[in-house]
Amino acid sequence: MNKFSTKMLTRAGVIAALYVALTYAFFPISFGGEQARISEALTILPLFYIEAVPALYIGCLISNLMGLGVYDILIGSLATLIAATATYYIGKTNLNKHVKIFLGIIPPIIVNALIIPLVIYLSGGLEKAYFLQALLIGAGELAVTATLGVGLYYSVWAMRERKIGVML
Repeated sequence: MNKFSTKMLTRAGVIAALYVALTYAFFPISFGGEQARISEALTILPLFYIEAVPALYIGCLISNLMGLGVYDILIGSLATLIAATATYYIGKTNLNKHVKIFLGIIPPIIVNALIIPLVIYLSGGLEKAYFLQALLIGAGELAVTATLGVGLYYSVWAMRERKIGVML
């Protein structure tokens, strides 16, 4: 069993706080049927850090307190936990870094595209057919993870290779 060090706990706190701050800073595009939650760029961090898994869950849970209600808090946050866990296991593989990031962005896209329209439906806000809503949520997730998430991935990769930065 992994024991969390002070460094890992600190990193987890920073990740959770960044998730909440980015979600609220970009509030208009962070919630609803056509969302591109900028904080989802952080979902690549489980490729590097196990502590990113609970950090993303907690950050999402806190962020969803301002979302669509109880379903968003419970089910929406669970979607992030599922995606972060899958991403973590992709990070544990012996694949090269380019394949890892390509595979690493898939769980958040798929999980959110499938689950978030259900959350919107249960909250009484589904304005489009489930399939169309899933495509819109998936497209927003793809836009964020394929741009900001991939950029963050290569930045963290470079920092770790050079052993610089405070989040190593």
